[in-house]
Amino acid sequence: MSVSPLARLGRRLYDAPYLLLTCTAFFWASNMVLGRYVAGHIPPLTLACLRWALATLLILPFAWRQLSMDAPIILRNIPALILLAATGIACYNAMSYYGLQYTQALNGLLIQSSSPLLIALWTLVLFRDRLSRGQIAGILLSLLGVTVIICRGDLDVLLHLKPNVGDLWLLLALIIYCFYAAILRIRPPLGPLSFLAVTMGIGAIQLIPFALWEAASGQAFAFTPFNGAVVLYVSIFPALVAYLCFNRGVELVGANRAAPFFHLMPVFGSALAILFLGEIFAWYHGVGYALVIAGIVTATRAKSASAKSASTKPIPAPKPDPKT
Repeated sequence: MSVSPLARLGRRLYDAPYLLLTCTAFFWASNMVLGRYVAGHIPPLTLACLRWALATLLILPFAWRQLSMDAPIILRNIPALILLAATGIACYNAMSYYGLQYTQALNGLLIQSSSPLLIALWTLVLFRDRLSRGQIAGILLSLLGVTVIICRGDLDVLLHLKPNVGDLWLLLALIIYCFYAAILRIRPPLGPLSFLAVTMGIGAIQLIPFALWEAASGQAFAFTPFNGAVVLYVSIFPALVAYLCFNRGVELVGANRAAPFFHLMPVFGSALAILFLGEIFAWYHGVGYALVIAGIVTATRAKSASAKSASTKPIPAPKPDPKT
């Protein structure tokens, strides 16, 4: 049976973890910038609920066949799926949108830069994974690049960033999401579409009471063409496409090796500001981009410490056969 060129291309993309993780960083950076832009226009908890509800409806026609085949596995793993949905879908996104009501996107991108360290901490606590020196060096190198971009080459900018309640919400959201990234390795053996459809659907249901509370408190969602376009965009790209890419990328290379790609978010965030907000490309952008890319290359090429220790263990000599 012949395979079409489009199907072969799709398969190659599906098996290209670093491209998938790069796309994830781009879409999440746009989500951070857009989430700050619509602060005060769309209630944050309602935006999170609408985002995942619409994303679930969009994926259902494509995931229905997988869902029917995976139904027994889904039913056996409901508690794990509820946990994954709560940490990776409901809590993280609602808390991020809420935090962006009170802080700058600049602060949010800076907080996101701690993702690789938080993921490394969670994998150490949960699975006793340790980073190699190469992975640590890569994370620190890309973190330096992020710092150069965010502070615009001037340490005074970094020193005068004042944390507020929004920053605390974003940090707590990130801690929860990094826990989700770490436990993705023990997710139930579902197809990618059925896994995403189930977790997004559960996450949307978990957010309904909070969206209703928000509406009852006077923060109703006003439908306008702009607000509708925002909900549609965040449902398709930062939600549906980005999560497919991220889940597959972590499946292929693991959470620790995927983590440095979070550092691409400030890179893409500043690039979007240059393209669409008229900001000027400066020297610190070039230096920061180079450091981030160098750090990612260093971290992704390095073996984990656990893999190194396993490879250096001596192979036990075979026991003599008593029959000989």
